[in-house]
Amino acid sequence: MTHTVFFWLRPDLSADERAAFETGLRTLLDIPGATRALIGRPAATPKREVIDDSYDWALELDFASLAEQDIYQAHPVHTAFVEAHKPMWARVRVYDFEWA
Repeated sequence: MTHTVFFWLRPDLSADERAAFETGLRTLLDIPGATRALIGRPAATPKREVIDDSYDWALELDFASLAEQDIYQAHPVHTAFVEAHKPMWARVRVYDFEWA
């Protein structure tokens, strides 16, 4: 299964706060259990009606099972990230999907 998270940061954040968010986001990549872990910013793809590049950061994690993802969700690094950085985002969206 794949767990994707899109973050829209508050526009009033300072450069230091934005850097702190990125640093915190990178800590999620080291949580055991994901078979693949990536973070990134919107790609410079040509504008099309179906593309939403309005977010600031994205996180994508692949897990062998929902149980592995549940472990990740409860991991202290994940819960600390949410607690410390939630005030920095204006919006967050999660899209999880099972592989076909």
